[in-house]
Amino acid sequence: MNTTALAATLQLLLAATFFVIPTVAWIRGGASQDAAEAEIDRQGHSPSVLAQHGIAFREKPWELTLALAIGATLTALGVLNLAGDPTGRLLSWIVEPLVLLGVGFITAGQVFATAYTRAAFARSADPALHAVDAAALIAAANVPFPTWLRPLVLTRFALATAGSALVLLLLWI
Repeated sequence: MNTTALAATLQLLLAATFFVIPTVAWIRGGASQDAAEAEIDRQGHSPSVLAQHGIAFREKPWELTLALAIGATLTALGVLNLAGDPTGRLLSWIVEPLVLLGVGFITAGQVFATAYTRAAFARSADPALHAVDAAALIAAANVPFPTWLRPLVLTRFALATAGSALVLLLLWI
């Protein structure tokens, strides 16, 4: 396999995660949000504190649309690169750094959800929220999702960060 084909394969694998993960979040996100709200209530806090701190498990329509658009863009780049079209290489040099930075940052929030949730409550002006068991909250929110979703989220993080850097390297050599 040549370097361009390997780069394209990485792009297509990452693209696949942008079709699967948001679709599952769209389908199961409501149940996840309900589970998180029940857990925060069980811990003695109003479920509204989740929204106040930007913690949501329900996929919004614009988030789903953006994810699918990223998946479609990466698919197009992968196909162009597999076909040997120089446009794919050029556009990859533009898109992959954005994926590395933007998607890497966003997916880090998913990979390190417990730490980010704990930090969000630690910054709260309400000292009672400092005692929220973030691990229990995230665990409850994850119950409605299939067990294979977490490894796929980790895979997407690896492909968006190290994979994007590798794509750029492979297209350079």
